[in-house]
Amino acid sequence: MKLPRLRILVLVAMIVASLGTVGWWIFGPPGVAVELTRRSWRMEIIVERLRTESGSDWCDELPAGAFDITRRIITDPTGKRSEPSEHCRYTVLAWRRSWIVKNEGGPGERPVWPTPPLRLAPPGEPGSERLGRREAFYEIELSDGGDHLWTCRVDLPRWQQLREGQRFRIPVDRFGTADCPRMYASRI
Repeated sequence: MKLPRLRILVLVAMIVASLGTVGWWIFGPPGVAVELTRRSWRMEIIVERLRTESGSDWCDELPAGAFDITRRIITDPTGKRSEPSEHCRYTVLAWRRSWIVKNEGGPGERPVWPTPPLRLAPPGEPGSERLGRREAFYEIELSDGGDHLWTCRVDLPRWQQLREGQRFRIPVDRFGTADCPRMYASRI
């Protein structure tokens, strides 16, 4: 029994198309084709506040600046001290993270560190604030043209080189997480 010529041509076309698709999937460029849709920067400073904190420790191991010290003699429950020793409860002033101030912008604006108003208290009293650790983030947003968006952090020189509309390929794992450091330019 002979198959009509049209059926054979359709079957061959389907096989060639399937092999082409599988070949592209196996041997084609890795990663997802994406386009850079947005560049942004964010400058953050942690603001610390001087607070009073209570603590307890062996009296010969108190932190510097401890005050309101009360003493009592106890035996060491861990057994590291062979004899009963003085154990103290104390208060100390410590700088602790209070809040974060940030400035945000895009490529048309110059990245600027924020200048928050700080509370000032008399020396040695709680309530004063100071600027703590600073962090600068330069981010790009990548889109696959569908419903997937990825945000990648890059360093400042790389961020300045990139432009919206540039195309890249980026490896994405099965959970949808992009491997930003392995992103590379693509013409496809």
